[in-house]
Amino acid sequence: MNRISMQRFMSYPLVLSLALAACAPAATPAPTDVPAEPTQAPQPTEAPAATEAPAATEAPAATEASAVALRWRTRPDNKEEADVYAGISDQLAAKLGLELAYEPGGTETSSYQDQLITEIEGGTAPDVFWIPGTDVARFATGGYILNLTETAGDFDQGAFYPGPMFHLSFNPETGESGAASGALWGLPRDVSTFGLYLNLDLLEEAGADDPRELAAAGNWTWESFADVTAKVAALGGDKFGYGASNWWGPYGVWVNAAGGSFFTADRSSCAMNTPEAKTGVEFMQTLYGNPNWAVPYGDDTEAAFRAGNLAMFQNGRWATPGVRTVEFNYDVVDLPNGPAGTPGNWLFWGAYVVNAKTEHPAEAWALVQALTEADVQAQVSASGANIPSRVSQDALDAFLGFTPPDNAQAFLNGIADAAKPTAEGPLWAGNWPQVDQVYGAGISAVMSGERSVDDFVATICDEAAPAFTK
Repeated sequence: MNRISMQRFMSYPLVLSLALAACAPAATPAPTDVPAEPTQAPQPTEAPAATEAPAATEAPAATEASAVALRWRTRPDNKEEADVYAGISDQLAAKLGLELAYEPGGTETSSYQDQLITEIEGGTAPDVFWIPGTDVARFATGGYILNLTETAGDFDQGAFYPGPMFHLSFNPETGESGAASGALWGLPRDVSTFGLYLNLDLLEEAGADDPRELAAAGNWTWESFADVTAKVAALGGDKFGYGASNWWGPYGVWVNAAGGSFFTADRSSCAMNTPEAKTGVEFMQTLYGNPNWAVPYGDDTEAAFRAGNLAMFQNGRWATPGVRTVEFNYDVVDLPNGPAGTPGNWLFWGAYVVNAKTEHPAEAWALVQALTEADVQAQVSASGANIPSRVSQDALDAFLGFTPPDNAQAFLNGIADAAKPTAEGPLWAGNWPQVDQVYGAGISAVMSGERSVDDFVATICDEAAPAFTK
């Protein structure tokens, strides 16, 4: 496949601004808060969560007694990632002349954000912290994070992907976004998209076509995806064709690829009752309704993949460090195109923001900038967990060198796909956590056979309506 050119990326702002009018994190699920079907991108967004939070690192000794002390936090997926951030913290402490203490956050996607809010209200939260893109509106409108416009001054927002920056510079009082909006809530740490991690040995055993070859030939569609899935399922036993975690990102892919959306064009109400959304949910039900086509909804798909029992594992770039431990041949491929002609991918992202109660806003802003510089992003990306959030060919070229998997280009292709209205973004008119809870419970009931697709489509928007508030 051809690499994405800078011209493609820089053409996104117009498309992405239109996308806002429309709409992946984590255990291997992410995230969270998930992205809403926003305007343009991932915990990640809600990236996956680890089973146990690593211990906080000690702050390096100050070079001067008067050095400002700052605490900062992320939600690492594993100890290896936490160690990377601890090392970065030591480097930046020396560079900025600050005392820095890095704190690995909690591992559950929902409680991480709630815990931060509790600590902010109690005056015990860190000065700088990472949050998923879907939570930016919740933290901004709640007064939990600092508007950095005055502190930042003349700052080049064009250095980052326009999707995340649209929301990070959105002013809810005026409805404006951009450098002149008077709002800057933080900077994006990284981005990610979905791909399908492939067990090449299992695909060969099943006699299935190689999805990478189908994608290269332009034949990677829902139909060919279903054919590959069925052939692997025919092996029986504990072998499965497809698997994904049970959060909004995976099921949103099928809805988006069918031309549907989580929200109406102005993102003010539910749109999961449209014929397009129904088509996406029906296809997903087909996957989970056929024996061995999909790992049972809610089961640990990453464990199944690592054990060699799953042929196609849908997840974000954040799954790569764990996948690199498997003992079979693997690679990654783009998501299949749906009826709308696209894979329905998401652009997940999260951002570094500043505690509204920090006593050191200027130093906190300096830390946010340093954490998002190209060299720091490269250290994080080298672990395989994400894609740099800076828009530059150098960043893209560097990312492609972080192998395996060999076909890292699939994730960059996903960024182009996510320039459509399937990028993660917060819900400024409503309560995303409540919407996510309603949608997620409904989808789980359909996949378990407790609820029909017709009933879901007929009632889901009435159920979600109370969560859409101005």
